[in-house]
Amino acid sequence: MIFEFTSDMVNPLPDDDTQGGLSEQEKRENVIRLAFAGDPEAFDTFCRVIEEFVPPGTRVILRGSAVTGQRWRDGAPFDADGQGSSDLDVTLVGDAGVLYFEASGFFVPGIHSRPLSEKDPDIAPDLVPLRERLMDMVHRPVNIQASRDIVTRFRGDLLGQPYLTLVEKPEGLSLSTPSPEA
Repeated sequence: MIFEFTSDMVNPLPDDDTQGGLSEQEKRENVIRLAFAGDPEAFDTFCRVIEEFVPPGTRVILRGSAVTGQRWRDGAPFDADGQGSSDLDVTLVGDAGVLYFEASGFFVPGIHSRPLSEKDPDIAPDLVPLRERLMDMVHRPVNIQASRDIVTRFRGDLLGQPYLTLVEKPEGLSLSTPSPEA
């Protein structure tokens, strides 16, 4: 089944752009099928909630088994441990994203954060309402981390780890940032 990008948002990358061995269209189809039960409107709403929250100059990507269909660590399929068992790994990419995280919340200080998750629920307090709203939408864990662009380029371009771009919010875009509960 082929899914089309249904959002009024600009599709961040061309469908045939390939990264990590998968085209943007293949990655998006995997995510919609696996994490959104085949519902492109639910995926679109998820992206909009993130887009409304993140500051200008921020790109948001999704990594992991929702994109590839299998866990990197052991090759198990998405949701191998039951419906809702696989998480969604959201990364805020750019200078503003890392500012959400406390000093204790980094693998590499100021460059690459640990994920805001059940394991580390206090490392990015301002992101907790967004995380909770996203989890309510998808009925599964959502982890949010932040990285500078160099980390994403290294992992994606040099190591070939696939990711799907969800939001590309250019600098200077002046939207008021609503609270995550809005």
